[in-house]
Amino acid sequence: MFDAARPPPFGKLVAIALLAGIGAALASPRLLPWPAMALLLAAATVGWWRLRRARALAAFAFGFALASLHAAHALALQLPLDWERRDVAVSGRIVDLPTHETRRTQFRFRVDDDVAQPAPLRGRLLRLAWYDDDPRSRAALKAGQRWRLQARVRAPRGLRNPGGPDAEKYALAQRLGANGYLRDPAAQARMLAPPAGLDAWREAMCERIATAVTTPGSRFVRALALGDTRGLDDADWEVLRANGLTHLIAISGFHVGLVAGFFALCARGLWWLWPGLGRRVPAVAAAAVAAMLGGLLYAAAAGFALPTVRTWLMIAVVAGLRLARRGGHGVDALALAAIAVVLADPLAVLGAGFWLSFLGVAWLLWCLPAMGEGGWRERLGGFVSAQGVASLGLLPVCAALFGQASLAGPLANLVAVPWWSLLVVPLALVGTGLETLHAGAGEFAWRWAAACFEPGWPGFQALAGSRLALWWLPEPRWFALPLALLGAFWLLLPRGTPGKALAVLLWLPLLWPDRRLPAPGEAELVVIDVGQGLSVLVRTANHSLLFDAGPAVRDGFDAGERAVVPALHALGVRRLDAAVASHGDQDHAGGLAAVLRAFPAPLRFAPPDVEGAALRGLRLRTCEAGREWRWDGVRLRFLHPPAHFPYLRNESSCVLRIDTEHGSALLTGDIGEVVERDLVRRAALSPADSLRADVVLIAHHGSAESSDPAFVRATGARYALASSGHGNRFGHPRADVLERWRRAGAAVADTAADGALRIRLGAPAHGRESGAGPVLESRRQAHPRLWDAARRAPGLSYRPD
Repeated sequence: MFDAARPPPFGKLVAIALLAGIGAALASPRLLPWPAMALLLAAATVGWWRLRRARALAAFAFGFALASLHAAHALALQLPLDWERRDVAVSGRIVDLPTHETRRTQFRFRVDDDVAQPAPLRGRLLRLAWYDDDPRSRAALKAGQRWRLQARVRAPRGLRNPGGPDAEKYALAQRLGANGYLRDPAAQARMLAPPAGLDAWREAMCERIATAVTTPGSRFVRALALGDTRGLDDADWEVLRANGLTHLIAISGFHVGLVAGFFALCARGLWWLWPGLGRRVPAVAAAAVAAMLGGLLYAAAAGFALPTVRTWLMIAVVAGLRLARRGGHGVDALALAAIAVVLADPLAVLGAGFWLSFLGVAWLLWCLPAMGEGGWRERLGGFVSAQGVASLGLLPVCAALFGQASLAGPLANLVAVPWWSLLVVPLALVGTGLETLHAGAGEFAWRWAAACFEPGWPGFQALAGSRLALWWLPEPRWFALPLALLGAFWLLLPRGTPGKALAVLLWLPLLWPDRRLPAPGEAELVVIDVGQGLSVLVRTANHSLLFDAGPAVRDGFDAGERAVVPALHALGVRRLDAAVASHGDQDHAGGLAAVLRAFPAPLRFAPPDVEGAALRGLRLRTCEAGREWRWDGVRLRFLHPPAHFPYLRNESSCVLRIDTEHGSALLTGDIGEVVERDLVRRAALSPADSLRADVVLIAHHGSAESSDPAFVRATGARYALASSGHGNRFGHPRADVLERWRRAGAAVADTAADGALRIRLGAPAHGRESGAGPVLESRRQAHPRLWDAARRAPGLSYRPD
């Protein structure tokens, strides 16, 4: 009988405590000194084994110390700040499959671990890019090759916004040492050895599939057979996300289980044909070993992607229990597998796939223990019930992790799981296996796999375009996920459990969170972190305006798509009432097209006679000085450019003033000192053109040609905000410019150091003095991460008093 006071050393309670300790360490804003963590790890190890009554507490401490040490080591692998933007010569091997794009090829590169390499990069994993307009030159890059390269490197750094991906967390989990790009690759890059190893085999197989299968389904066969998703474009991923199918298309753990089960059945078949084998090795042991080997082979074919490794470890645990002739409930095996995974890599909990895998299996084990029993009707009913349980049980986690829910997901999975996993995937794998044995032997199976896949894809595309597609959710508070999980547990209790209807109330903080909208007469500004560019959301009680949309550059990065749109969704913006392109430069207007596809704003403003490829074909109104309107008691007025002002790019930038009952703000675009002095002159002649403002967006990202001293004094700003890219080549914002604003009494903040900046022009909050003015909240300050301290640029970060 289970004794909660004395849990077994690898039981359910210990697994939960271990995960809680790891989560607490990775959620803390700072790391404790590593010697203290090493001592705690040693003490917790002894306590885990010897202190039966305090075993769960010891497991928590062990997880905390282990994760802290792994995180400290991963951060130590990253490039030191004093090596930022250096050119280095390195040699090493291309790992994984290079991704070829229009103007660049990205690849991961493992530097050789020898004294000939720069000391901070020896043995490190880099993510590099080869830029070239001629794709033929970049086609020479193949997985498994050894190269000598000249690269400019920088430590991993990412944008920090509500709803956006956290590139720094990804770099930590992957142990990336640096990012960079090749310098003069045509002259400096030299291949040292041809492709070799597992990655080379994977790329060769992908090329064979592409040659053998010329229909559109070829890209999906490559993804399902070898985890090669390079052929899938943005439209494909949108369909998959809208239908909740991304977990199937890119080598899921379920596919590893299928292969392991197939190998186990083959072993059972051999032992049935030759019963004498059972005298030497029991059939159960043979099936367990075959399952482990089959899963390992498939994980290798997928490049040991994390989902496959995670699932293989689970299979290995179950097989090990069979070999040891130890029974046990499925939940016990799941707990042991979770312990094995996090002991191998505690940073795996940073990935969404870890939680989806284990929570999904845990829900099924708890709700459907007898799913495989009975006849075909009972099994079909069990399969449908499993989809319902998985959809309901994982909905809170998906909503919290991705800020979205797919209402079409349960229906799409009912079709795709058996269709793809039991028909398309086996054919794709059979083709790969036959092709490995003899060139050309697997082509027929690959073609059949594509032929089976293609008829259903238009149906999924239609479902993705329906009203059942993605439901975007605002970013919730921290307590929303635990409450929703409790609600899901309540709803999945046996029939007859009282008060199930009340469980829906526990979902409200997650599915219907407070959007923190301004009250009438108030406004909120959010300077979105878009790198070297600008995008500002202005919200009143019932309206939203976007001032610029960030850059879109030729290498494929579109801040509108990757930063602005996710941030708008996470902030709960349901529509844009107006969009302003301050001028036509790419770093301000480049992302506008992507934003307007998601939020088709009816009002669109730009300077007269504006030029720029990003604005061609759009119906635009002019942001002429004097044009104004009111939303919810807030006045918005353009101060520049005046009538008949010629289009002079930066100098023609729209300047927008926002006046509320509690303060004002000034958005300046890229104007320079000449225009700033003209604004000071006009403000002296007309009170309507006043420059006094509580919040000022520093013009032109803080360049030396902006922030004229007279303009700085005329604004009297409490906060001066800069939008710039970390380590940008222009040196924005200039230190002397920031000091000029500080001397004038303004608190300075920069998106490069602080992430997205959020400030409200509203009534004083409860507990604050009347008239205390707006309060700035930065993304890195409000959501601190342990890797922030190591990467923070000195001297730029805003700190509240």
